[in-house]
Amino acid sequence: MKLELIKCHGSGNDFFIIDEMEQSFGWSDEERANLTISLCNRGSELGADGILFILASEVADAKMRVFNADGSEASMCGNGLRCVARYVCEKLKINEATIDTMKVTLHVSKESDIYKDIPTYKVEISPVSFDVATLPLHINQHQLVNEKMEDLSEDIAFTALSVPNPHLVAIVEKEQMQSDIQEEISLYVNGENDYFPDGVNVSFVKPLPEGGIFVRTYERGVGFTNACGTAMSASSLVTCLQRMNTYEQPIEVYNNGGKVRCVVHKQNDTFTIDLIGNASFVYQCTIEVDINHPGTFTVDNSEEYIEEMMQYAKLQQEASAFLTKQLNA
Repeated sequence: MKLELIKCHGSGNDFFIIDEMEQSFGWSDEERANLTISLCNRGSELGADGILFILASEVADAKMRVFNADGSEASMCGNGLRCVARYVCEKLKINEATIDTMKVTLHVSKESDIYKDIPTYKVEISPVSFDVATLPLHINQHQLVNEKMEDLSEDIAFTALSVPNPHLVAIVEKEQMQSDIQEEISLYVNGENDYFPDGVNVSFVKPLPEGGIFVRTYERGVGFTNACGTAMSASSLVTCLQRMNTYEQPIEVYNNGGKVRCVVHKQNDTFTIDLIGNASFVYQCTIEVDINHPGTFTVDNSEEYIEEMMQYAKLQQEASAFLTKQLNA
């Protein structure tokens, strides 16, 4: 069968979009997983962090399903949601939309460019929960907020939260950021362990001048990624909890793929986060694939979005130069 794909990225976190809004292909979850594993293989002609399946919804403008490169399904993806937001808004010729995700329907909207001539979208990140049962995390307490888990590290304090993806966030020093400890912890909590039966995204956060932060994330099902939208959102919230940043104020969040902007909202004990950043298209193509044997496919009619790629490269260069200066200071 022939499939139309759009390669896109949010902060360098890249995906393929498959549009099923008008006609669902009726694939089983296993077929979606196998297709994702095949097309996202970096050793193939394509390669990506995952696939964004956009389907019709009875309660929203569209529905998003996110499959990671290893075939697992994510309940949410902030960077992917921005790309879906752009696709849906441009397809329906609207500036705001609602997108149905696995656990909640979220509001998205087109925003002023975060950098000149870069399509920018704001997406809602919620619900937020600190109840360890929602991750799940098996410990003898209801929350883990800025506390040490000695089996993971004797020196680093962690905060566990779901947004709704599960996250383990630590504010660290430069030396810890530059060490191997994040990879060691990430491999442990995403393998056989007594704490996180479903794995967890692990983020190290380094505060920067003027309220900015640098976030590096080991994403379950992916590994170290250029950026993880829900991780950057969760990390921004953690810095507000620790009074490093302020609620309702923009936080510049740098990552290995560029930068985004987050705003954390607090009403009583309820939190929501605005994630604002690029939704860039890389290329579109047609592939011929046998859904029963997706490991073999052919690619045709590829067309690149050259100007978008060039403009985002400028943002990356500026962000990288700033990070190099700050992290080596």
